[in-house]
Amino acid sequence: MAVEENTVQAPAPTDVGAAPAEPVVVEAGPAPVVPATAATLSVEPVGAATLGATYEVGRYPVAPGYRVYVRNGPGTSYGVIRLMPYGAIVPIYCQKAGERVTGPYGSSNLWDCIANGEFVSDAYVHTGSDGYVATRCA
Repeated sequence: MAVEENTVQAPAPTDVGAAPAEPVVVEAGPAPVVPATAATLSVEPVGAATLGATYEVGRYPVAPGYRVYVRNGPGTSYGVIRLMPYGAIVPIYCQKAGERVTGPYGSSNLWDCIANGEFVSDAYVHTGSDGYVATRCA
């Protein structure tokens, strides 16, 4: 069981009266991997991105106070593509089993595909479920 050592937790706020920072929405880069059929979501997603007329993708928040690395495969041994900003909200096009990681939402071997060839550990994404919320990646 690995802990995603490449996450950065936000420092504790110093100004108690300060307004919270606006969340940062991360848009998918290259063309996404889109399953042939729509996923049935077991929770209400934060928002939805519509691809074409028939497929809607759920968007979910990354754990507050964490910056999570986006990797090119479902495990910490895969290369890092980029670091997500604090407050990121990600689309989940499909999910794939991979290396088990422990994060703020428990321990999971699920990895969320947020764009073509781009994965983040589901243990750092608030989907409201311990299981699949999107179709399995091919």
